[in-house]
Amino acid sequence: MNPYMVPSMEDLFGGAAPFYARYRPRHAGPAIERLAAAFGPESTVLDLGCGPGTIAVPLARHVREVLAVDPDAGMLAEGERLAAAVPNIRWIRGDSTALRALPPFGHVVMGRSFHWTDRRAVLADLDELLPPGGVVALVGPSRHDDPEEPWEPAMRRLREEFGVNTLTASDSYQATGEHHDDVLVTSPFRDLDVTCYTERLTYGVEEILGLQLSYSYSTPARLGDRLAAFTEAARRELLALNPSGTWELRTVTEVLLARRPVTAPPPKPPARTTPPPG
Repeated sequence: MNPYMVPSMEDLFGGAAPFYARYRPRHAGPAIERLAAAFGPESTVLDLGCGPGTIAVPLARHVREVLAVDPDAGMLAEGERLAAAVPNIRWIRGDSTALRALPPFGHVVMGRSFHWTDRRAVLADLDELLPPGGVVALVGPSRHDDPEEPWEPAMRRLREEFGVNTLTASDSYQATGEHHDDVLVTSPFRDLDVTCYTERLTYGVEEILGLQLSYSYSTPARLGDRLAAFTEAARRELLALNPSGTWELRTVTEVLLARRPVTAPPPKPPARTTPPPG
C-alpha cells in the first residue's frame, strides 16, 4: 500500500488488530458498569466500530446480547478469538452506513469510533432505529482532560519522517473543530449525562511501540516493508527521550450517555368540584 494514500475503511486498521487488542488501554471496570446500568440486563446493544471487542467483551456479561460491528475483518477475527467463551456476542462485518441492515438493537455504544463516521447522518439514522429510551453512549478521553502523551511529539516527528501522518475523517473534531458533545446537543439525542473515571497507567517502551502500530496512521499495513525500520527508530527516540523506558500517566475515561429529551405530557384539566352550569 502507498503510505501516502488514505486507505478505505476496510483497510484503515490493516494489520493493527493484535496490537490494538494487546496495547490499547482497557476501559476501567466502573466505566463498563456505568454502561451496563444505562442499558439494562435485558438489552441488545450495538457496539459500532467494535474493534477487537474492547467494550463488547466486558459489556456482554451485563446485557442480553451485543452486536459487535466493525468494517475490518481482522478486528472481528481477533475479537472472536479473544471472546471464544462468550456466547452472547454476534460479530458482524459492517459500518455506520448500513445500520438498517443490522438486527434490531435497543442501545448503541461507540468507543473511539464515532469520529470516523458522518456523525450527524449516524445520529439521524439512530433516531429512526432506536426505540424510545434508547441510549447513544460514547466512551473515550474527556474533552476537558486529554493531554498529549509525553512521547507523542517525538512519535509525530517520526511519522512525518516515514510519511504516515495522522488521518482524519471529514466530520471529525480535527477537521471541523466540533467535539462530539457539540454535535450531540444539536441532534435528537441532546440530553447528555457525562461521567469521568480516572486511573494511573504505566507504559514501557514495548507498550508505546505497540500503541503506534495500533493507530490507523501507522499500522503494519501502512508501513509495509518499513515496519522494522519504523519500530527500531521509534525505540531509539523513546529511549533518548527517557532512558528509564518507563512512563506513568494519569488517564481519564469519559462515559457520555446521550438520550432524547423526555417530553412532558400535556397538563390535565383541573378536576371539577361543582357540576358545570346547565
